[in-house]
Amino acid sequence: MITILACIISFFFAINIGASGAAASMGIAYGSGAVKTRKLALFICAAGVFAGAVLGGGEVVKTLGSEIVPEHIISIPIASIILSSAAVSLFIANLSGIPLSTSEVTVGAIVGVGIAFKVLFVDTLFVIVLYWLFIPFIAFLLAFGLNKLVRLVEARSPFLLKGPWPKLLACLVVFTGFLEAFSAGMNNVANSVGPLVASGLISIGQGTLAGGLFVALGAFFLGGKVIETNGKKITELSLLQGSAVSGIGAALVIISSLFGIPVPHTQVTTCSILGVGVSDKGAEIWKKAILAKLIKTWVISPLFSLVISYNLVKIFIDFDFTGLVMIIVFIAIVGLLSLWKPANKSRVIYDKKIVLNKQEVTENE
Repeated sequence: MITILACIISFFFAINIGASGAAASMGIAYGSGAVKTRKLALFICAAGVFAGAVLGGGEVVKTLGSEIVPEHIISIPIASIILSSAAVSLFIANLSGIPLSTSEVTVGAIVGVGIAFKVLFVDTLFVIVLYWLFIPFIAFLLAFGLNKLVRLVEARSPFLLKGPWPKLLACLVVFTGFLEAFSAGMNNVANSVGPLVASGLISIGQGTLAGGLFVALGAFFLGGKVIETNGKKITELSLLQGSAVSGIGAALVIISSLFGIPVPHTQVTTCSILGVGVSDKGAEIWKKAILAKLIKTWVISPLFSLVISYNLVKIFIDFDFTGLVMIIVFIAIVGLLSLWKPANKSRVIYDKKIVLNKQEVTENE
């Protein structure tokens, strides 16, 4: 029974990863009109995600399954706790309006288990956290510099708006979107199947195949709302800018995946868009609202699932029910944090979206 439950949780988690995060990878291509129909955009996304998971998802699966905590402590019940903690964290965060990273909540859940068993590979964890900080920063710098070059090319090459060039640029946007979906498959499939592989329930090949399939299904069948929202709000970017954002994110996530490092795709994309915005608008883009949202995501994502998984181990393995009180208190604190809204709402950039607030606060208010 516990085996069936673990698989259900894992594949449900994979579907939600596809529906929320992976589907967003084709937002630029769909919003710009490079891909005319939503179904086609979602199909390309699903194909990219599945290919990335099957061809390159194994290294991150190994990291999550055996290089943060010893593989022998991840039994099927512990795998179920890890997956449940990550899934519950995302669910509660969605209710609270706090966006979390699937990679970070999964790592946090594994760390919580490691702390509960008093065994943790700190060196690996330290490297992962460094990547979480370093990769988004690199994305920001690359996007900032590349956007300067894009603007120079657009200013000196008006012919790009005529003849066959717009179609070629549209193809470039679709290609970089596919690469971004591919990178999402490489990196994110491990979040849903890594614990199952570590428990010995399935092999790495079976895990990447099954996980990739369910992530792709989630993107295709349930990603419509995400891609519609992202597509409509990303159209401020030109085709070249959109290609730069998708290309940078894809390249950095693919490189991280080859080294087996689970990285927050959301923050990488956010920082890429932020780099484009700062390059165009200057320091005025760097508002407190953006910084607050980024910090919330970075800090709360792993901490949330860490607390839940640690206390679930205490409750169901050690039969220490004081953990239940700790979970309730922590959820209450996070709920209160979600009620705090930054005063400055002039511009918020998050997860492949540029959300323009039309309500300007005047001096007379």
